[in-house]
This record gives sequence, C-alpha cells and structure tokens, in this order.
Amino acid sequence: MKFNDIIKINTIEEFTERAGFPPSNHPLIAINRIADAKKNAPYDKPMQLNLYTISMKDGSQCSMRYGWREYDFKRGLLNFFAPGQVKSWDEKEMRENPPTWGWILAFHPDFIRKYPLGTKIGKLKFFSYETNEALHMSDEERLLIEGIMENIQGECKRAIDTHCQDIIVSQLDVLFNYSERFYTRQFITRNSVESDIVTRFQSILHRHFEGENNKIITPKEMSSELSMSANYLSDLLRNLTGMNTQQHIHAYMIECSKNLLLTTDLSINEIAFSLGFEYPAYFSRLFKNKTGQTPLEFRNMN
Repeated sequence: MKFNDIIKINTIEEFTERAGFPPSNHPLIAINRIADAKKNAPYDKPMQLNLYTISMKDGSQCSMRYGWREYDFKRGLLNFFAPGQVKSWDEKEMRENPPTWGWILAFHPDFIRKYPLGTKIGKLKFFSYETNEALHMSDEERLLIEGIMENIQGECKRAIDTHCQDIIVSQLDVLFNYSERFYTRQFITRNSVESDIVTRFQSILHRHFEGENNKIITPKEMSSELSMSANYLSDLLRNLTGMNTQQHIHAYMIECSKNLLLTTDLSINEIAFSLGFEYPAYFSRLFKNKTGQTPLEFRNMN
C-alpha cells in the first residue's frame, strides 16, 4: 500500500458522500445507520479520515484492516478512530458480505473544540487502541449504546438551534464515559486471556534484562512484542495489577538492581550501565524514588 493511494477525507460532507450516506443537517457531525449507506464507498482504496469516527457493528462477516493490521468483525463491537488514522477494506469481501447492521458516527474536531470534551477526548486512550482491541459489548451494553446513538441521531435531524450542539456534545460525553466503564469490565471478564498477556509480559522483561542490553526497554517496544498498542497494554496492566507498563518496567529494574547490589561487587555506575541507563545519576534518582534510599545506602544497610 502506498501512501499516495490513500483517500483523505477532511470534512463531514466528503465523508457522507464517500460513504454513501445522505447529506448531514449539521456541517460538523453525521450519524447514520449502516443499512442506509448506498454502498458506494471506495473499498478498493484506503481512507484517512481527519475526523473522529465511532463504528458500532454487528453480524458482519467481512474483514477490515485498521492501519496495516487485519481484523474480523464479530457481534457487538465498538471501535473508536482518531483523526488521521487509516482504514482499508477487503474489496471482495465487502461487496459479497456487506455489513447490514450498525452505526457510523463521525464528527469534526471543531464540533467539540470549545467544550471541556475537546480537551478530555485527547486523554481517552481507546481512540489509539488497535482494532483488534475493540470494545466487545454484551447485549445489555449494546442496547444502551444504541440508545445514545438514537438520541444523537434524533438531535441531528432537528433544525439547528442554540441548544442542539450542547445536547449532542453531552450525549457524546455520556457515550465515552460508558465506553470507559465497559473497557474496564472487558479487562476483568476476559481475565483468562489477559492473564496470559501478563505472563508473557513478565517473560519479555526477564529475557530483556537477563540478556546483554545497552538500553532500557520502552513501553512501546513491550507492546510491539505483544502485538498490541502501547495504550491498551498500559490500561490492561493497570486494571489487572494496579501498575501501568512503565511502572512495571521500573519495578523490575529496581529488583534487578537490588540483586546486583547485594550479590556482586559491581560499582553503582556499572550496575546502572548494565541495566541500560545512559546516565548513572538517573538510575540513582529512580532507585531512591522507589525505595527511599540511594543504591549505596541500600547496599551498606544490607
């Protein structure tokens, strides 16, 4: 796939036209049922939407790729896409098995810019999750989210007045709050799957620090080895263990350094370099921050 083959969508008008939806009453937001699309989307080319988009799909047998990865849609999934992300489809499967149920909500960043949600949305990590980290909804959750979608659609169909935008933005805020709750539930209910990820995470840490490395492994590198986004891994670990990815890496390094301080004659600088610290002073600050003692104080006291 070449980047110059990507179709860029910058406005709601361009989005509805490309997706085959009726024109929106509001220039900055559109919400449609998937069944209302005229099926004229350019499935043969990837699209970059410079809009926030939320898709709710069910019962689809087609495949969709998000970024450069593939994912099969299943029953009751909710996906969030931030502006600038690339989506593409399998043209043959989309034409033979088009999705028949669901919603597509798209809005321009300017629609929420003057509201607190305009700042909050940048902190919602599920907009940077990969598609294979979609929100899997129960029937009850799906009905609740669909009710919010219907409320937003009802407002969008009204004649625009001074209250319209305020009401829609408040509904979006409710949608995102429920999505955060449901993602937290997902981390818990899929515990058997996620626990395996924690085990693999620990194995990667062990392998990295037991080997001869000259740099500290980063959260992004950890998530890449586990084939997931950095934000999803961090949220998963926080929900299961109470610590995010960076905190786990630091905790593991502190334990390794304690062992080296008590079982070897290596200097503080040598221990820092062996763990991948470029500057020993940073290692000493981190150690004191986590233990309340400097490395030398810890060695002398023990």
